[in-house]
Amino acid sequence: MQNTSTFINRELSWLEFNQRVLDQAQYQKVPVLERLKFLAITASNMDEFFMVRVGGLQIQESKGLQQKDFSGLTPSQQLQLIYDRVNQIIRDQYACFLEQIEPTLNAEGIEHVLVKSASARHRETLSRFFHENIYPVVSPMDIDPEGEFPVLANLGLHLSVRMSSGESEHPYRFAIVPLGRVLSRFITLPRDKGYSYALLEDVVSEFMDQYYPGKRIEECVAFRVTRNADVSVREDSAADLMHGMEEVLDWRRSADFVRLEISSQASEITIDFLKQHLELVDRDVFRIPGPLDLSSMMYLSDIEGFPGLRDTPWISQKSPSIDPTKSMFSQIAEKDILLSHPYESFEPVVRFIEEASSDPDVLAIKQVLYRTSRNSPIVRALKAAAERGKYVTAIVELKARFDEQRNIEWARELEKAGVQVIYGVRGLKTHAKVCIVVRREASGIVRYVHFGTGNYNEATARLYSDVSYLTCNESLGRDASSFINAITGYSQPLPYEQLDSAPLGLRKKILSLIRAETSNRKLGQKAYIAGKMNALVDPEVIEALYEASQAGVIIRLNVRGICCLRPGVPGLSENISVVSIVDRFLEHARILYFYHGGDDKVFISSADWMSRSFDRRVELLVPIEEKVSKLRLTSLLEGYFKDNQNAWYLQPDGKYQRIEPIAGQSKYRVQKHLYENAVQAIKDAEHAARTTFEPHTAAGL
Repeated sequence: MQNTSTFINRELSWLEFNQRVLDQAQYQKVPVLERLKFLAITASNMDEFFMVRVGGLQIQESKGLQQKDFSGLTPSQQLQLIYDRVNQIIRDQYACFLEQIEPTLNAEGIEHVLVKSASARHRETLSRFFHENIYPVVSPMDIDPEGEFPVLANLGLHLSVRMSSGESEHPYRFAIVPLGRVLSRFITLPRDKGYSYALLEDVVSEFMDQYYPGKRIEECVAFRVTRNADVSVREDSAADLMHGMEEVLDWRRSADFVRLEISSQASEITIDFLKQHLELVDRDVFRIPGPLDLSSMMYLSDIEGFPGLRDTPWISQKSPSIDPTKSMFSQIAEKDILLSHPYESFEPVVRFIEEASSDPDVLAIKQVLYRTSRNSPIVRALKAAAERGKYVTAIVELKARFDEQRNIEWARELEKAGVQVIYGVRGLKTHAKVCIVVRREASGIVRYVHFGTGNYNEATARLYSDVSYLTCNESLGRDASSFINAITGYSQPLPYEQLDSAPLGLRKKILSLIRAETSNRKLGQKAYIAGKMNALVDPEVIEALYEASQAGVIIRLNVRGICCLRPGVPGLSENISVVSIVDRFLEHARILYFYHGGDDKVFISSADWMSRSFDRRVELLVPIEEKVSKLRLTSLLEGYFKDNQNAWYLQPDGKYQRIEPIAGQSKYRVQKHLYENAVQAIKDAEHAARTTFEPHTAAGL
């Protein structure tokens, strides 16, 4: 396992994923506002990468830790490679924006107006806007050379102002202008047709002398800081987890800085001033040749009009498996229901919980909430159920990174409504996606269960590719109850009949399935593994896959993001291929297939194949045995290996190569195929309904 050449470094693999998203922004076949979205996503991704991954490595480096990761790199070596790669990505981002996207937008009527070269009409508008809207809100903070440096907001946009002081000891006077988040960064300008805008930082810079009448402004440049967010609550010392999480959020607001982004026009005087006060070194400073914070450009993608600059909308379809006139419970009782989001609407899942909230025969609802939307109808339904006297248990994971504050607020609201709220499991993150509805029926107590690969968030369910499975299978229902009761009762679950969970046995289950394929192939039998996941990092699982490949097992993996396995290496992994799909929707579903001697095993899961998922999270692996759902999942999974429009294949050196159709080969785009299938399925169902005759019968007959 310690043969370090066989593993790709996790951080460098993640940067290659972000590069694939950036490549989509550079792809000329994609409409320009969609390309701008992809570009904004790369910037947002990079923010989180620095806050968490770079921040964590910097802590290790500062402590003098030299332990190598399984790819053989020390923290310092990883950081050096990261900075080299990040600087190249930044160059590519701004070449894409300044040389491709922005000129195209300007030509299409979405104009970025530079204040210094604005027309008289626009300057008058901006002057009035500054005096009426900006000046009363935004205030500079003068910096006392001998005093405390102000607290700067993480990821906030600021201006650094430099003036001459006339003093020999401190020749320059500095001020910091925090632009905050109250005012929009995009200031709309009058235009007969199209859309024109100026950026807030440019406007404030242009009128900075209004704050300092009579003073000469030597320099005014935009900058942005990133703080370390790689901190977690010490659960062994936090008697009150909610209080502990609130302390973590407070700590983040004043955590050490890990990155300074600043206009490339900034002088060395200003950069040195900021480096000194932020306690950063040269490698932490990124000189930006255009507008800072490209993630904010997502705003432009949402402006009204310009349909020709966007993708044709793909609207989530109704599922032909679900009749809106019948209760969810009667339909699940008839058959298991599999939904493929966002091609099929998430609405049935919401309706399942809403019906449970109001159904007088429902006795209890038990649900895990990891990430939810701001105005979650599911949370509202849980509160209403509790207020109606039902037994409602919500496991709200307070440690869901960057959603802690929202989850704290939801937890408090649920508690006020009478919901039994559990704040996850000590030392672990509860990441499983499961909801149990316990219903009293004529035959006795029936458990209806929803298992998912994505969060209970109806907003992201329109953007993420996920799977839902609704069932009243008795065995799965008993397992789900055992799983929930173990969490709420702080105990180990009873042995499962069908489910497997982390951290108790999920890695062992995955390894046993892989090794079973290896053993079968060594016996001369057919063996095949296919998997879809977001990340593949765990060294033990990777080693098992290498062993399977060496035995002759064919392994095809669809890994969206990080992949530390090297495919296609002779003698090691020549039977393994890894594809990544970057398209309109974020690939998020986890689906697994094992040939298993002809007795196909198909699973959905909340877990990626990562050490953290196996060891530090509460996850679920759900077998899908119902025939129709099983065949549908198998077909869906295989489609991801046919894509030749938005597919990238991982090479042995850790780089990715875009797949293009070969001569004579038909084009295949898996996301488009899944959407068109969803559209056709509902059309077929409606046609069948129109051509089926249902006679009226006399009353009582």
